[in-house]
Amino acid sequence: MNKLRRVDDEPPFMTDSRAPLAQTTVTSLRVVEALDEHGRLGVTALAAELDLAKGTVHKHVTTLERLGYVVKEDREYRLGLGFLGVGVNSQRRLDVYRVGRGPTDRLSKATDTVASLMVAEHGRGRYAYRVPHGDEYELAHHEGDVLPLHATAGGKAILAYTPADRREEILESHGLPPMTEHTITDRDAFREELRSVRDTRTAYDREELLDGWHCVAAPITNEEGDAVAAVSVSAETEFGDASKRTQDVPGLVISTATAIENKLRSP
Repeated sequence: MNKLRRVDDEPPFMTDSRAPLAQTTVTSLRVVEALDEHGRLGVTALAAELDLAKGTVHKHVTTLERLGYVVKEDREYRLGLGFLGVGVNSQRRLDVYRVGRGPTDRLSKATDTVASLMVAEHGRGRYAYRVPHGDEYELAHHEGDVLPLHATAGGKAILAYTPADRREEILESHGLPPMTEHTITDRDAFREELRSVRDTRTAYDREELLDGWHCVAAPITNEEGDAVAAVSVSAETEFGDASKRTQDVPGLVISTATAIENKLRSP
């Protein structure tokens, strides 16, 4: 599980931090996240992981089990497939997923790369759709994973086409933490990077999220020109290197974003 932000962290920037939290809900979601991260845990291990009383943990896992979201096996608990149904339904209801899967599939095939659709939620990026390329790719991130916008090509594409006041709220709330030695962490340098993205409609991740991986993305915008998502391709090679790739990968990414935009905007 990606641990960029957990439910017991500070609330995301767009929530009202003054609003009271339902602590029982927070605890249940902490239990869910711990099981997601570790796979299977018993009550004692869960209590130690979450620094909670065993009785409290037992009450929450028992409730989740009775509701069909947790399964007990040999005195340990794991997440049940109830979450799969919720996640799949949420994914299918995204317009960009519905109209963008086909173009993203074709982009992956045309470029021989991993292709993805990213959306922004609570100041973070999430993969709404991800197309692996061949069996040789052991992907570090999958559909539904949360990622930092500033260290990903898709995130940069979204931020560059986000209204300035909202973009500054995101940067203020989440900062520019280093993910690798290549991550842009200087605020002025990052703003300059976003200006370049807006000028070219192309964003790059040059080993800024994962060492050895490169990514190029383009924004998918609405009628007002604001980003609703981004489409990207990723590979263990630099894009635009004529000695390695003959096709215009950035151009293919942009044309795919345009095709998805046209579908989203059509009545």
